[in-house]
Amino acid sequence: MSVIFLAKRLVHSVFVLLGLSIVIFLIARIVPGDPVRLAVGARAPQWVVDNMREHMHLNEPLHIQYGYWLRDALQGDFGISLVTRRGVAKDIREFLPATFELALYSLFISVTGALSFGIISARYKDRWADNVIRIFSYLGVVTPSFVFAIIFLLIFAFVLDWLPAIGRLSNGLTLPPRVTGMVTIDALLIGDFNVFWDAFKHIIMPALSLAMGSMAQEARITRASMADNLTKDYIASARALGVSESLVMRRFLLKPSLIPTVSILGLDFAAGMGNAFLVELIFNWPGLSRYGMNAMLSKDLNAISAVILTFGVVFVVVNICVDIVVGQLDPRIRLSTAKGD
Repeated sequence: MSVIFLAKRLVHSVFVLLGLSIVIFLIARIVPGDPVRLAVGARAPQWVVDNMREHMHLNEPLHIQYGYWLRDALQGDFGISLVTRRGVAKDIREFLPATFELALYSLFISVTGALSFGIISARYKDRWADNVIRIFSYLGVVTPSFVFAIIFLLIFAFVLDWLPAIGRLSNGLTLPPRVTGMVTIDALLIGDFNVFWDAFKHIIMPALSLAMGSMAQEARITRASMADNLTKDYIASARALGVSESLVMRRFLLKPSLIPTVSILGLDFAAGMGNAFLVELIFNWPGLSRYGMNAMLSKDLNAISAVILTFGVVFVVVNICVDIVVGQLDPRIRLSTAKGD
């Protein structure tokens, strides 16, 4: 992947985030309700309201207000949350790692399941295994993640009692020293395998619930891509030369067939972080997506702006990573970007 390609993506990303910041700012200004009154409370005297309005630059023209807001945002200052009464930046640092950890485990489950089911379905196309996987895929696509969360909670927590129901860690256990904010990773870093295993059991059901829809969709995409590539001439040539079927699947078929799957995986990972609020609510998971939903219900404009901008940055970074991976999978993309196309 050429340096020019990455430079172009970074420049495009800057403009995307700048546009997103403008949209966020305008929405925060047109939402009904006085942000000053929301900040100081309905019983605050008028002089407090006036001082706060001047402090927030709300008496300035709109473009001046945006300049101050953007300057503070670039410095990591998003104001005070009306819900937690703390700095929004501090809240994001606290809640983002939990959602990111959940999304990582969900991504691992999606990748493992989608590739396994997609390869089996393509290899045994129109046979019973393919039909079973396709039915499973349809069910996974049309069923919301919170439905899977409730089903898994009833079966594995209440009926079978195999997994803990809520939270990130059992009562009586102490969170490991914060390094990444992800409990399983931090527990491994200090060698506390008891905490790691307990945290791992807590994350299985939320991650699996979040992964089901994307795993089903990506399995269908993998199957369709592999089934299409099976008809290509280079596959027929490899088989005519006596190459074993397993080698044809691994070396000649899988790599080019992964390009659409990787593209969707990246988008699903980023989207999963923003859409995980119902799963986080069901499992009492202290993540950023749930924090953002509470902020919306409370009209906490500072928190809403910061959460949306954070997820926007995640989308941009994930898209760049997807472009790099796709370029490694398809040499034609590397050649075209090297020429500046």
